[in-house]
This record gives sequence, structure tokens and C-alpha cells, in this order.
Amino acid sequence: MAVIKSITQLGQQTAYPTRYDPSLLFPIDRAGQRTNLLKPNQSTLPFYGVDIWNAYELSWLNAKGKPQIALAEFIIPADSPKMIESKSFKLYLNSVNNEHFNSIDELCLQLKTDLSLITEATVLVRIIKPEEAATQGIHELKGDLLDRLDLEVDASLAADTALLSADITAAPIEQCLVSHLLKSNCPVTGQPDWASIQIRYFGRPINEAGLLRYLIGFRQLGEFHEDCVETIFCAIKARCAPEKLAVFARYTRRGGLDINPFRADYNAAWPANIRHARQ
Repeated sequence: MAVIKSITQLGQQTAYPTRYDPSLLFPIDRAGQRTNLLKPNQSTLPFYGVDIWNAYELSWLNAKGKPQIALAEFIIPADSPKMIESKSFKLYLNSVNNEHFNSIDELCLQLKTDLSLITEATVLVRIIKPEEAATQGIHELKGDLLDRLDLEVDASLAADTALLSADITAAPIEQCLVSHLLKSNCPVTGQPDWASIQIRYFGRPINEAGLLRYLIGFRQLGEFHEDCVETIFCAIKARCAPEKLAVFARYTRRGGLDINPFRADYNAAWPANIRHARQ
């Protein structure tokens, strides 16, 4: 379970800012969250990837003081030393509401500068006008739906990696598996986090029933979005030994933000940042 420093705003009653304030951003060391995932003396990550954040409530003032609205996409490298606590991110974006910017480019540069500084990595920022976002529509993750399986499940049990296995007698195959039943809980507030997950897998056939039971087991766990995806990735890699693996989760938004971590161990393209029905 993740441990958060006491100075974080997460889980505390907070006054919303009225002035632009980048000091509201609160970093969390990724290394501390990954202690149990890495082997002893392992210095390199077993995956690469990105965290794709979407902001649906971005607003600022133009040079004349007129409010502007847009959506924003933020892409944070998975190997950044720091990740951003979600509530602090929301407070920071709220602090932009009454700040004047001469252009979208100026706003974009300021956001990139602040976020790159706090994560100690280069963060990509894209401002999206509402009319552009409206053309993208809603799309579900592609793949074979694990949720079709008619299983008896004890949803009170925590995720158990012993549920994961592959058929070592079979030839390697390529699989793309999807479930909409992933749920975890904020490690500080206990609020539920809901997600759909896509697993691209090349190796001996994975036991689909065991995989679905494992994913359902996250309902009782308190972990951040990024940690859940990395835990799932490392568990499948360790238990099923696929030759290639990619895990992508799209979480529903909270407070105008959603977080969509992607992890892979091969040169896979970043997944398309397209909303599904629950987002």
C-alpha cells in the first residue's frame, strides 16, 4: 500500500486557489512505489511507457480578461523520477482559472514548464478545443472481452498472483484481452477508482479465467492508478513469461481528470488517447 507524506493535500479539506500557483503541485517518488516490483539490485525498469492524463475542465483568461475553456492532454514518461498526486494536479489547474495568457501557446508552455519541473522529466502538453474533442467520439478498447466468462468469484479476496498461469504445452500465440471490471481504491481517501484494461500479450496462452479473477481481486486494494498497472504488468510477466507484454488502463475521471497508464516491454506505439463510454 502506498504511503503519502503528511503535507499532501490528498484526503484533506482544501481551500480552492484563486491565484495561479504552481507550488500546489505535489510530487510522489516513483521509486518508493516500485520497491516491491523490482528484483534485488535491479536498476532498470522492466517496462517503458507513459501516463496519459486528460483534463476536461481547463479554463483561463485571455488578454482581455475573457474566460476561455478547453481540454488538455498531458503525457508523463513512465521513467520520470516523480509522478504527480492527482488532487494537487486538480488544484494547480484550478489556480490557472483566473490567470491571463496572451495565447494558447503561452498557456501550453507554462503548463509544460511547471509539470516538467515537478516530475523532473519532459512532459508533453496539448490543448484541445472543445469542437475538436467533439469530433473524436467514443471508442471502446479493442480485444477479446474477458467479462464474457461466467465465473464464480469471491470478490472479497485480494488479488493473488497464483491465479495467473499460462499453458506451457501450447505454442505461443498473440492475444489482446480486455476487461471493464478493474476497480481499485485510493490509498489515502478510500474512494473507488474504476477502469477498463487492455492486455496485449504474445506467449504461451494465458489462463483467461485466472486472469479475470486476478483483476477482480484489485477491488480490495488501495493503490494509485500507475501502481496498479505496473503491479499487473509485473505479475503477468513473472507468472506467465510472455515474450511481449503491454498493459493499458483507462480510468474514469475524478475532479475533471482521468489517468491512463501504459506499460510495455517492447517497442509498442503509444495507445490512442480516445475516450471510452464511461469516461
